[in-house]
Amino acid sequence: MRSMIRVLLMLPALCLAGLSFGADAPLPTVPQVDLARYAGRWYEIARLPNRFQRQCVADTQAQYRQDGNRIEVINRCRTADGGMDDVRGHAKVVPDSGNARLRVTFFWPFYGDYWILALDEGYTEVLVGAPDRRYAWVLAREPQLPESRLQALLDRAAALGFDRSAFQRTPQSATITTAGPGDGR
Repeated sequence: MRSMIRVLLMLPALCLAGLSFGADAPLPTVPQVDLARYAGRWYEIARLPNRFQRQCVADTQAQYRQDGNRIEVINRCRTADGGMDDVRGHAKVVPDSGNARLRVTFFWPFYGDYWILALDEGYTEVLVGAPDRRYAWVLAREPQLPESRLQALLDRAAALGFDRSAFQRTPQSATITTAGPGDGR
Protein backbone atom coordinates (compact mmCIF):
# COMPACT_ATOMS: atom_id res chain seq x y z
CA MET A 1 0.00 0.00 0.00
CA ARG A 2 2.77 2.45 0.87
CA SER A 3 4.44 1.75 -2.48
CA MET A 4 1.20 2.57 -4.24
CA ILE A 5 0.88 5.86 -2.32
CA ARG A 6 4.49 6.77 -3.20
CA VAL A 7 3.84 6.06 -6.87
CA LEU A 8 0.67 8.16 -6.81
CA LEU A 9 2.50 11.02 -5.09
CA MET A 10 5.36 10.86 -7.59
CA LEU A 11 3.12 10.58 -10.64
CA PRO A 12 2.48 14.35 -11.07
CA ALA A 13 6.21 15.07 -10.82
CA LEU A 14 7.02 12.37 -13.36
CA CYS A 15 4.37 13.72 -15.73
CA LEU A 16 5.72 17.26 -15.41
CA ALA A 17 9.27 16.05 -16.02
CA GLY A 18 8.10 14.23 -19.13
CA LEU A 19 6.35 17.35 -20.38
CA SER A 20 9.43 19.51 -19.97
CA PHE A 21 11.46 17.19 -22.18
CA GLY A 22 8.79 15.98 -24.59
CA ALA A 23 6.75 19.12 -25.23
CA ASP A 24 9.13 20.51 -27.81
CA ALA A 25 8.45 19.07 -31.22
CA PRO A 26 11.42 18.07 -33.34
CA LEU A 27 13.08 21.14 -34.84
CA PRO A 28 12.78 21.18 -38.65
CA THR A 29 15.57 22.55 -40.80
CA VAL A 30 15.58 23.73 -44.39
CA PRO A 31 15.74 20.78 -46.78
CA GLN A 32 19.03 21.65 -48.51
CA VAL A 33 21.91 24.13 -48.17
CA ASP A 34 24.50 24.89 -50.86
CA LEU A 35 27.58 25.34 -48.67
CA ALA A 36 29.48 27.17 -51.41
CA ARG A 37 26.72 29.81 -51.51
CA TYR A 38 26.48 29.89 -47.72
CA ALA A 39 30.20 30.56 -47.34
CA GLY A 40 31.37 34.12 -46.79
CA ARG A 41 30.58 36.90 -44.33
CA TRP A 42 27.40 37.09 -42.24
CA TYR A 43 26.42 39.88 -39.85
CA GLU A 44 24.63 39.05 -36.63
CA ILE A 45 21.35 40.98 -36.55
CA ALA A 46 19.90 39.42 -33.39
CA ARG A 47 20.59 36.53 -31.03
CA LEU A 48 19.38 34.75 -27.98
CA PRO A 49 21.77 35.70 -25.17
CA ASN A 50 24.41 33.09 -24.41
CA ARG A 51 27.42 32.79 -22.14
CA PHE A 52 29.99 32.39 -24.90
CA GLN A 53 29.13 35.77 -26.48
CA ARG A 54 28.67 37.82 -23.32
CA GLN A 55 31.78 39.90 -24.13
CA CYS A 56 30.30 40.94 -27.51
CA VAL A 57 28.55 44.32 -27.49
CA ALA A 58 28.47 45.18 -31.23
CA ASP A 59 29.68 44.41 -34.74
CA THR A 60 29.38 40.64 -34.41
CA GLN A 61 30.22 38.87 -37.64
CA ALA A 62 30.85 35.32 -38.78
CA GLN A 63 32.97 34.13 -41.67
CA TYR A 64 32.55 30.67 -43.20
CA ARG A 65 34.86 29.00 -45.70
CA GLN A 66 34.83 25.47 -47.04
CA ASP A 67 38.06 23.64 -46.26
CA GLY A 68 37.86 20.12 -47.64
CA ASN A 69 35.37 18.13 -45.56
CA ARG A 70 35.19 20.88 -42.95
CA ILE A 71 34.00 24.45 -42.82
CA GLU A 72 36.36 26.99 -41.31
CA VAL A 73 34.55 29.36 -38.93
CA ILE A 74 35.80 32.73 -37.70
CA ASN A 75 33.59 34.72 -35.34
CA ARG A 76 34.51 38.30 -34.44
CA CYS A 77 32.90 41.01 -32.35
CA ARG A 78 33.56 44.35 -30.71
CA THR A 79 33.96 44.32 -26.93
CA ALA A 80 32.92 46.99 -24.42
CA ASP A 81 36.44 48.47 -24.34
CA GLY A 82 36.37 48.96 -28.13
CA GLY A 83 38.70 46.06 -28.82
CA MET A 84 38.05 43.07 -30.99
CA ASP A 85 37.49 39.50 -29.89
CA ASP A 86 37.73 36.65 -32.33
CA VAL A 87 37.55 32.90 -32.16
CA ARG A 88 38.33 30.29 -34.78
CA GLY A 89 36.76 26.92 -35.12
CA HIS A 90 35.41 24.51 -37.65
CA ALA A 91 32.17 22.78 -38.50
CA LYS A 92 31.28 19.47 -40.00
CA VAL A 93 28.07 18.50 -41.75
CA VAL A 94 25.74 16.04 -40.06
CA PRO A 95 25.30 13.17 -42.56
CA ASP A 96 21.96 12.95 -44.40
CA SER A 97 20.92 16.47 -43.34
CA GLY A 98 21.11 18.16 -46.75
CA ASN A 99 23.94 20.27 -45.27
CA ALA A 100 21.35 22.00 -43.05
CA ARG A 101 22.66 20.56 -39.79
CA LEU A 102 26.21 21.27 -38.72
CA ARG A 103 28.27 20.46 -35.65
CA VAL A 104 30.59 23.35 -34.72
CA THR A 105 33.56 23.38 -32.39
CA PHE A 106 35.68 26.23 -31.10
CA PHE A 107 37.20 24.10 -28.37
CA TRP A 108 37.78 20.53 -29.49
CA PRO A 109 36.46 17.95 -28.59
CA PHE A 110 33.29 19.86 -27.64
CA TYR A 111 30.77 20.45 -30.43
CA GLY A 112 27.53 22.42 -30.60
CA ASP A 113 24.59 22.18 -32.96
CA TYR A 114 24.21 24.77 -35.73
CA TRP A 115 20.97 24.08 -37.57
CA ILE A 116 19.78 26.20 -40.49
CA LEU A 117 16.09 26.78 -39.80
CA ALA A 118 15.19 29.42 -42.41
CA LEU A 119 17.19 30.61 -45.42
CA ASP A 120 16.02 32.83 -48.24
CA GLU A 121 16.58 31.85 -51.88
CA GLY A 122 19.26 34.50 -52.36
CA TYR A 123 21.27 33.36 -49.32
CA THR A 124 21.05 36.85 -47.83
CA GLU A 125 19.29 36.14 -44.51
CA VAL A 126 19.16 33.14 -42.25
CA LEU A 127 17.75 31.88 -38.96
CA VAL A 128 20.09 29.46 -37.21
CA GLY A 129 19.44 27.61 -33.98
CA ALA A 130 20.02 24.59 -31.81
CA PRO A 131 17.50 21.78 -31.36
CA ASP A 132 17.21 22.44 -27.61
CA ARG A 133 16.09 25.99 -28.52
CA ARG A 134 18.58 27.59 -26.12
CA TYR A 135 20.64 29.18 -28.90
CA ALA A 136 19.53 31.06 -32.00
CA TRP A 137 20.80 33.77 -34.32
CA VAL A 138 19.42 35.92 -37.12
CA LEU A 139 22.20 36.62 -39.63
CA ALA A 140 22.30 38.67 -42.84
CA ARG A 141 24.79 39.43 -45.58
CA GLU A 142 24.47 43.16 -44.91
CA PRO A 143 24.96 44.90 -41.53
CA GLN A 144 21.31 45.97 -41.49
CA LEU A 145 18.21 43.93 -42.25
CA PRO A 146 14.90 45.60 -43.13
CA GLU A 147 12.64 45.57 -40.07
CA SER A 148 9.94 43.58 -41.87
CA ARG A 149 12.45 40.81 -42.70
CA LEU A 150 13.79 40.72 -39.14
CA GLN A 151 10.26 40.47 -37.78
CA ALA A 152 9.46 37.65 -40.21
CA LEU A 153 12.51 35.68 -39.04
CA LEU A 154 11.65 36.30 -35.39
CA ASP A 155 8.09 35.15 -36.11
CA ARG A 156 9.53 31.99 -37.66
CA ALA A 157 11.69 31.47 -34.57
CA ALA A 158 8.62 31.81 -32.34
CA ALA A 159 6.67 29.35 -34.51
CA LEU A 160 9.53 26.88 -34.01
CA GLY A 161 9.34 27.22 -30.22
CA PHE A 162 12.05 29.81 -29.51
CA ASP A 163 11.39 32.62 -27.02
CA ARG A 164 10.87 35.53 -29.43
CA SER A 165 10.94 38.14 -26.66
CA ALA A 166 14.40 37.00 -25.51
CA PHE A 167 16.15 37.86 -28.79
CA GLN A 168 18.53 40.82 -28.49
CA ARG A 169 19.46 43.00 -31.43
CA THR A 170 23.13 43.35 -32.28
CA PRO A 171 24.34 46.85 -33.15
CA GLN A 172 26.35 46.93 -36.37
CA SER A 173 28.45 50.06 -36.83
CA ALA A 174 31.38 48.93 -38.94
CA THR A 175 32.65 46.23 -41.21
CA ILE A 176 35.35 44.28 -39.44
CA THR A 177 38.15 42.92 -41.55
CA THR A 178 38.10 39.21 -40.98
CA ALA A 179 41.47 37.79 -40.12
CA GLY A 180 42.43 35.07 -42.50
CA PRO A 181 41.81 33.94 -46.05
CA GLY A 182 38.53 33.39 -47.83
CA ASP A 183 36.70 36.59 -47.03
CA GLY A 184 34.19 35.85 -49.79
CA ARG A 185 31.11 38.04 -49.86
